[in-house]
Amino acid sequence: MAEETKPLILIADDDPDLRRLVRMNLETTSCEIIEASDGESAVEQIVLNHPNLIILDVMMPVLTGWEILRYIRTHEDKSVAATGVLMLTGIGETLNELSSPMYGADDYIDKPFKSQELLFKVRRVLAKVRKREGLSE
Repeated sequence: MAEETKPLILIADDDPDLRRLVRMNLETTSCEIIEASDGESAVEQIVLNHPNLIILDVMMPVLTGWEILRYIRTHEDKSVAATGVLMLTGIGETLNELSSPMYGADDYIDKPFKSQELLFKVRRVLAKVRKREGLSE
């Protein structure tokens, strides 16, 4: 039986305190974590590292979360296009609920968030990604 590799999660948010908080919550899980502080560095991390999941803020410098999400979902590399995306933003629950699926996000969570909700949604999106990857092989 092959050893399962740890999922790679990119936290993309321009707020260093929020990135630190998300990282602290994820350290209880078995995953590798990388970070980006703006849209351009998020795209670089996506291209270089192919994360399994991106926890993505909407309002970031250089490129917005929506622009990054559009880049991911329309990417010619199917492994990039299949990346799990969890929008983490303070734009408001109603707007998040309407716009996240429209842009192709797998799920969303509003700021401020509860640790249990974040971990639940991260696990759910990672399961969705594993299922997608299994279907595309």
